[in-house]
Amino acid sequence: MKVDLNNTLEQLDKQDWGEPEYDSYLVKTCHQLRKKTLKDFTIEDLRIMIGQNINLEFLIPLAIEKLKEDILAEGNYYEGDLLNNVLNSEKQYWLSNKTNWQTVCKLFDQNIIRLKEFDTTNEIKSTWFENFKIFTELNP
Repeated sequence: MKVDLNNTLEQLDKQDWGEPEYDSYLVKTCHQLRKKTLKDFTIEDLRIMIGQNINLEFLIPLAIEKLKEDILAEGNYYEGDLLNNVLNSEKQYWLSNKTNWQTVCKLFDQNIIRLKEFDTTNEIKSTWFENFKIFTELNP
């Protein structure tokens, strides 16, 4: 599905969430991001929304493009945090979007040496590989 990046998530899914009903940073941020044009989304914006499984049908393709540029694209936490959220996103999305699943699997495999040799904590590195193992099992 080709998405016009000049649109917001509200425009694309034709839903207005109204004002946040809960006063937390995350809830307010998600509401604000639904009003932001997709062309202005940062890696962190994608990381947040994908981490909350919001509008994956529009955001996963954008995230894939960012991961093609840099598998270790970084939001506000650590290099590879976008990859981690993509790998952990809602199973049903991937079952319904096998082509995107295959693309992410291929990207990971193409970058496996970089991921193995990247200088980061063992915890972060093992999380990528554990999450990828689970991810690959979604679509046998």
